[in-house]
Amino acid sequence: MSLQYPPLVVMGVQGCGKSTVGAAVAQHLGLEFIDGDDLHSAANKEKMASGHPLTDADRHPWLSAIGQVMADKLAEGTTAVVACSSLKRSYRDLIRSFAPGTRFIHLTGSRELIAARISGRDHEYMPPTLLDSQFQTLEPLGDDEAGLAVPVTDSPDEIAVRVENYLQETAGSTGA
Repeated sequence: MSLQYPPLVVMGVQGCGKSTVGAAVAQHLGLEFIDGDDLHSAANKEKMASGHPLTDADRHPWLSAIGQVMADKLAEGTTAVVACSSLKRSYRDLIRSFAPGTRFIHLTGSRELIAARISGRDHEYMPPTLLDSQFQTLEPLGDDEAGLAVPVTDSPDEIAVRVENYLQETAGSTGA
């Protein structure tokens, strides 16, 4: 069985547009979109809503749930686009342990730009005060990680086209 596209994760700090871009990429590629936020436990959401960043121990079950959803899709013979912060390489490695071949699309932007974007939004559980901890935790994609970094200044549609081009250019490759 050959899948047209590998599993994809749209990653980055809060407010970079993971859900919006992920949905656009999924639509463009004809894949299902899954918002990783929907897989957070109630305890994680409460902790973040109270202004406390998650620890690695808090994130592990959530990342495992995302990885399992992606593995289930592969078992069904399909893939999906998932929005998930995936801030550390170890988090991405955990997801890849469930769904080998996953590619990460890192939405990049300055702290100032992202802060301006989230200043006017009302998120269910991610207050703007957590942005600094997100940037402190962020480990950009390594040169040996399969993925693509794209600026958040591009439109979701422009990013979707760039992702498709990247996937076509790297078809059959498991590296970056």
